[in-house]
Amino acid sequence: MAEGLVAKAFKKESVQVSSAGVAAMPGQPASRETQAVLKARGAEMEHFRSRAIDEEILAKADLIIAMTNSHAEVVKRIYPERADSVFLLGDFIEGCAGQDVPDPIGMGMDAYEEVAEVIELAIPQIKEKITQ
Repeated sequence: MAEGLVAKAFKKESVQVSSAGVAAMPGQPASRETQAVLKARGAEMEHFRSRAIDEEILAKADLIIAMTNSHAEVVKRIYPERADSVFLLGDFIEGCAGQDVPDPIGMGMDAYEEVAEVIELAIPQIKEKITQ
């Protein structure tokens, strides 16, 4: 969901946005709920397939945004040379620095909507960070 919403925000800029998970099962499509939330916001990702984070993906990344502290710590531990590039999504929302974004899987459509709103709150500061 974050990839779709952030990519939509950067549609006019030459910024590439992609996502990968620390425990992702490669090749999975976005959930029905994610697709519905993105479609309602004009950020469809019909062809999305999950992938696991790796050195090649990180080598292309200027900014690495994790949803949870545990995910950020995994990236920092496995790829310590990229530790300075790792942030939490909450770090880009006033008053939410250091806070996790909960995974909405299995929690119903309202949880997906709430996570989308949190992601959208972070986008202006993400754009500011990237354009610095």
